[in-house]
Amino acid sequence: MRGTERHEENRHMSTQIQDAYIVAAVRTPVAKRNGAFRHVRPDDMLAHVLRAVVAQVPALDAGEIGDVITGCAMPEAEQGMNVARIGLLLAGLPERVPGVTLNRFCASSLQAVADAANRIRLGEADVMIAAGTESMSAMPQIMGNKVSLNPEIFARQENIDIAYGMGLTAEKVAEEWKVSRADQDAFALQSHQRASAAIADGSFGDEIAPYTVRSHLPGEGGTVRIAERIVDTDEGPRADATLEALARLKPVFAARGSVTAGNSSQMSDGAGAVLLMSETALQRYGVTPLARFRSYAVAGVPPRVMGIGPVEAIPRALRLAGLGLDALDRIELNEAFAAQALAVIRTLGLDPARVNPQGGAIALGHPLGATGAIRTATLMRAMRQGGVRHGMITMCVGTGMGAAAIFERV
Repeated sequence: MRGTERHEENRHMSTQIQDAYIVAAVRTPVAKRNGAFRHVRPDDMLAHVLRAVVAQVPALDAGEIGDVITGCAMPEAEQGMNVARIGLLLAGLPERVPGVTLNRFCASSLQAVADAANRIRLGEADVMIAAGTESMSAMPQIMGNKVSLNPEIFARQENIDIAYGMGLTAEKVAEEWKVSRADQDAFALQSHQRASAAIADGSFGDEIAPYTVRSHLPGEGGTVRIAERIVDTDEGPRADATLEALARLKPVFAARGSVTAGNSSQMSDGAGAVLLMSETALQRYGVTPLARFRSYAVAGVPPRVMGIGPVEAIPRALRLAGLGLDALDRIELNEAFAAQALAVIRTLGLDPARVNPQGGAIALGHPLGATGAIRTATLMRAMRQGGVRHGMITMCVGTGMGAAAIFERV
């Protein structure tokens, strides 16, 4: 009898929720769209982080992985065909390991972490992987290859706002929450400064699995030569960013607006993976966990102010965790736009010093459905280094939603 089947046979059915622990989390560097990863397939990025996260627990019997849940915001074309299953097979995981791809837009891989944790908490699995991958270089446009929304969705006036696009929703947030252009640019500059400082001092090194990019180039005599280079650093942060340069940028979504390319998240390519275990698996493999999964919540908001979603999701996640806002030592708030990030911070009274202390998506990039897993790797590394007991990852979500997950260092 195979190991997983034996453990499943011996598992006692119980209504008691058990804890789920994060034992490893890794990510690729995040590349700019059409940057270092422009010719790298998203399923190859996924395979890379899956191999890397499994390698962090050498004793693990990979056949015991209950599922590989992968988030992807645009699961089509090169990242279609159930990219989770394709990626795990490319990674060399056993064929008996299943995979499923899910989509909650920007929160896709954070949802994957929550779903994987809940499978463990319910006693359905002892080992799970949550991951995310997204290549915005591979997608011909931000909304993918073919968008065909049901016309009936616009029968209600409030749903027309879905057609605005995220940039216009950021303009709505800036207007209604009175976030000035100067404040947005200052927030963007801070993101670049913090991220650049973290790169300079090597902070991200432990969470990144360097990726070797291979290029086929013309050689002598009609031959083809293969050039390799190792990508181990995020491409987005600009140490030379200035307020003056940001102020010169024109609005890109509304002629008289305040949202620019400089105070918006970057279009990016990247992947991340998170390995979770039950307490039974921790004991079996002699693993010391990085953190315990505490809670996860999602909430809906009007589509026209999509970016404000975390304002509704964060209090729900805190209630589920039984914590107050002051218990959070670090908050990874996805900076979809400076306008919405500032609106969330101000509305909830978040401590700016605890929000993205090493930069956010404006500098580090936002590979859509992969961002949740990528930011989980960042938070887990911060917890491992100490000083963070409770941490949260939160983000707004397209069509009007917010998501938030809370973790506790153990």
